[in-house]
Amino acid sequence: MASQLKAKKHLNFNALRKSLSKCFSAVTDKRQQNKCVFSQHDVLMSAFACMYFQDPSLLHFQKRLEQKHQSNNLKTIFDVSNIPSDSQLRDVLDNVPSEELTSVFKDYFERLRRHKHLDAYAILPNVLMCTIDGTQYHSSKTVHCDCCLTKKHKKGETTYSHGVLQGAIMHPDQKQVLPVMPEAIKNTDGTKKQDCESNAAKRFIRNLHEAHPRQKFMICGDGLMSHQPMIETTIDEDMHYLFVAKPGDHTYLTEWLNAYQSLPTTESIDDKGRTHIYTWQNNVPLHGGEKAIQVNWFQYQLKNEHGKITYTNSWVTDIEITVNNVEQMTKAGRCRWKIENECFNTLKNQGYHLEHNYGHGNKNLSYNMYLLTLLAFYFHQIFELTDGVYQACRTSFGSKAHLWENLRSTIRILLVDDWAHLMDLLLNPDHYEVTATKTT
Repeated sequence: MASQLKAKKHLNFNALRKSLSKCFSAVTDKRQQNKCVFSQHDVLMSAFACMYFQDPSLLHFQKRLEQKHQSNNLKTIFDVSNIPSDSQLRDVLDNVPSEELTSVFKDYFERLRRHKHLDAYAILPNVLMCTIDGTQYHSSKTVHCDCCLTKKHKKGETTYSHGVLQGAIMHPDQKQVLPVMPEAIKNTDGTKKQDCESNAAKRFIRNLHEAHPRQKFMICGDGLMSHQPMIETTIDEDMHYLFVAKPGDHTYLTEWLNAYQSLPTTESIDDKGRTHIYTWQNNVPLHGGEKAIQVNWFQYQLKNEHGKITYTNSWVTDIEITVNNVEQMTKAGRCRWKIENECFNTLKNQGYHLEHNYGHGNKNLSYNMYLLTLLAFYFHQIFELTDGVYQACRTSFGSKAHLWENLRSTIRILLVDDWAHLMDLLLNPDHYEVTATKTT
């Protein structure tokens, strides 16, 4: 069965893994090479393999396979020559410059673009929507480093944390979300003022444009983003924007809208008897200050079959709103929840152990573990989007959790030739049982 299913040549596991190896091998290594037992590539790839299989104990089981078979699945699947210990892995990862992992995110994006997989994500002609949001992946009252954000409590305690401003390409009609290189929310040397989500978002937008200068984006964000400095940053980078604009955060804008006797409105009723109400107004001032930027505002309300309003939200954008696009723009705005549910919730609560304490380090360990987890998630999203063999395995096992439970169990006790062999083994277990019997 697996032989009849084709994975995309430039997007299959081997192609993505080789690209990752190229990135890892190019990372600056400041260690004294004559004293290094483990290559930096092997350390990074071993850590990635743990994230990929969502198994913090992976290295231990592969060392046991090595002792028994003089080989292991880290070598056959991930091209790891020498498996580091947990402490050695943490020490090396702590000193790896996080920004040097940027290239692999860019490479995967370009592979998807070249092979037309991003066409279905166009929210407007030739425009991709990149939704951004902040999340926290480390919090402690004792474990901290110089990069940690700090929060002082009334009782004198201090909470130390690490956060990140994450972006992902998404579309209302596409289940998979495709992450891009995030921006760390962290304190840096020489900066007295603490870093924040808004500043990280500005850096993220600039870096996104630098990484993909020929791609047009629409940045989608929550109410924290719908202020003039952020809007101007987005426009300066030649991007569209779509930001939540709550009335309580924009009193002047709300008063301006209320001054109109009527606003353009359209309604529709669905097959459940619910009423969808769309209201908009173009070219309104964002605030009452000098040099206020003009924005296009629109609102969506949902009434249930009894006439009660059960949902209301509003946004501002630079896209002119018309009766022909207001519904599509509303779907785009409401799609923002996917970054929380399909990305952050999946990473935290569906097997990726995002908030697991692998060690904090003094420099980059905590953030590098986040990036490796995100890359593992990116692999899986690409497979769900493009790989027929992986999709067949998902169908065969009924759920993602059940599939990965079987993948982990298999590589703990069996040595496979490569990732394709492991997939085929899961899809065609009877074939391998017969082969084993004949060999015996």
